[in-house]
Amino acid sequence: MRRLVVLALVGLAAQLVDGSVGMGYGVTSATLLLAAGMGPAAASAAIHLSEIGTTLVSGAAHHALGNTDWRTVGILAVPGFVGAFAGATFLVGLDADVAVPVVAVVLLVLGCWVTLRFLAQGTRTPRPGPPPRAALLAPVGLVAGALDAVGGGGWGPVGTSTLLSSGRLEPRKVVGSVDTAEFVVAVGGSLGFLLGLGRAGIDGAVVLALMLGGAVAAPVAALVVRHLPARVLGVVAGGVIVLTNVTTLAGLRDADAVTTGLLAALVVVLWVLWVAWAVRLEQFAREGVRLDVPDVRRAQRAH
Repeated sequence: MRRLVVLALVGLAAQLVDGSVGMGYGVTSATLLLAAGMGPAAASAAIHLSEIGTTLVSGAAHHALGNTDWRTVGILAVPGFVGAFAGATFLVGLDADVAVPVVAVVLLVLGCWVTLRFLAQGTRTPRPGPPPRAALLAPVGLVAGALDAVGGGGWGPVGTSTLLSSGRLEPRKVVGSVDTAEFVVAVGGSLGFLLGLGRAGIDGAVVLALMLGGAVAAPVAALVVRHLPARVLGVVAGGVIVLTNVTTLAGLRDADAVTTGLLAALVVVLWVLWVAWAVRLEQFAREGVRLDVPDVRRAQRAH
């Protein structure tokens, strides 16, 4: 019972981050489930099945609050479904000894990507331009859907980051649209896992616990998405993902406790610095100080 409560809290926390910044549910949940000893395919299957419920609630909440661009949702969803189904089929066929390090590396890369994407924005506020073209949305949906199934997460880090950097939609509509389209992606990934693993290979209690926790958090996340400092939360989530997967990979390499501890300490120090810089950037943005990454580089060269 205690394990199910913990999983529900994991789902709640992951969905709170995901619904607020457009990424984090799958990657965070997968990282924690793998750390608890669950196999990569079973973990990703449980996450995708739980996301059918959480993304449905999240999408409805975002739509009710006007955070959704339905044209973007429609173009992202179909290739996302195809990519997730293909990625799930690929993961089920991998041997566990191969899958665990592969998935850990994917999650580590995604964690670094999440962190750097938020830090690299500087203090600038994206201004919406023309609507994103199908030529951009379709391949993003395909790649993000495939990574989402293989790593247990990836839809948000790829989809949200790409659309935010394009500047074609205001941030709240990027988050709302990516979260809403994720329902179709979750269905595609779940079908692939069900066909490959069968119902016996999926822990229904884990699915239900994650789903309940995520469903509770989804409306709250949609409500605060306009006001929450996404930069700070994104960096915090990215740090958790990097830390957990660095230690996972160290364990797979049979590193001793001292080496693993030193690696973890290094990541924690960097993580604290990342969060501190994200908070500082948020303060700069509120004070109207313009500081982009090129400005930082010029200042460093000047000194």
